[in-house]
Amino acid sequence: MILLVDYRKQKKNIDAFSLKNKYISDMIIGVPKEIKNNEFRVGLTPSSTKSLIDENHSVLIEKNAGVGSGFEDIDYIEAGAEICKTPEDIFKKSKLIIKVKEPQLIETEKLRSDQIIFTYLHLASSRDLTNQLIKSGCSAIAYETISSEKNDLPLLTPMSEIAGRLSVQAGAKCLESHAGGIGVLLSGSSYSEPAKTLIIGGGVVGYNAAIIAHGMKSDITILEKSSTRIEFLKKEFPNSNILNIDNIEIEKILPKFDLVIGAVLIPGAQAPKIIKKDHLKLMKKRSVLVDVAIDQGGCFETSMATTHQDPTYKVDEIIHYCVANMPGAVPRTSTISLNSVTLPYIIKLANLGIKDFCYNSNHYLRGLNIHQGKLTYKAVANLFDIPYIDPQKIF
Repeated sequence: MILLVDYRKQKKNIDAFSLKNKYISDMIIGVPKEIKNNEFRVGLTPSSTKSLIDENHSVLIEKNAGVGSGFEDIDYIEAGAEICKTPEDIFKKSKLIIKVKEPQLIETEKLRSDQIIFTYLHLASSRDLTNQLIKSGCSAIAYETISSEKNDLPLLTPMSEIAGRLSVQAGAKCLESHAGGIGVLLSGSSYSEPAKTLIIGGGVVGYNAAIIAHGMKSDITILEKSSTRIEFLKKEFPNSNILNIDNIEIEKILPKFDLVIGAVLIPGAQAPKIIKKDHLKLMKKRSVLVDVAIDQGGCFETSMATTHQDPTYKVDEIIHYCVANMPGAVPRTSTISLNSVTLPYIIKLANLGIKDFCYNSNHYLRGLNIHQGKLTYKAVANLFDIPYIDPQKIF
């Protein structure tokens, strides 16, 4: 047992109400191996595991869970973790489950009402998943809806950055003729014009897509809504076209682009459909759409989630790349990047338990999407017409 008053000396930002005669029990933290198609990231690195064990928690890692990210079982053992042979062992013994991707049906069936799962949920993309988590009775906290004093999404940012950068790489490959594309090089050459890239959304994803597209010498246009963000993007990319999406007719500009990247985000909610099916007939045949918003339902009307194993399909001769776990293509970079931002939150959640974690900050409370059979995220409740309860009234 750890006396919370002692913990206060180390963590000065914990609310005073959590410090009155409170004790914290050791948390058993479980990390199952990711089972989504071609998903090789892992919830905790060996270094993060050691940090949690140093806080007097127990960590269980499923056998070979970290191999895809370059971490062997021996690395976790040396950090102090216990290796479990099966996912059943992880779910049976653990109080706090740490993952990367949303739980699959075979995993939601293992969840219990006394468990917490902390991962990317993206509930707006799946009514089934939402219902499964409600039925399980667990408490589900989403990385992507925790906010910060800067009014950003700190646990989504590293994966958005990586997905944005990968989107241009993927799009450039899809433009090659052997992939069914129009057969143009993104940069062009000394004797030909560069390909034209349209980036819809100038947030973290769009900005990072623009960095790579600019570096590859593509001709870039960015559509953004926020006037403040537009001014920022104009300074960052002075030779590119930065347009207010509210002031343009997308039908008029689509025909000139070879690559279109969808980078629209409404936190925790379904992405708006910016490009409609009817728009496809206006585009160049064998041009490419890359939908980075697919985790939230996609921002193209014709988007359907794909996998790294089978990443593309065509609609009206337009190539669609809609891989739902793009950062999984670079699992070591992604896992290390993700852990660099999630670890402090995981430590705090393990130390305080879910009640005091959520009371600690409204920004943390926004991460609570489901609690013991109740849906606590309004945008998802509205989308699926499921009863909603204000998380402020939960505890």
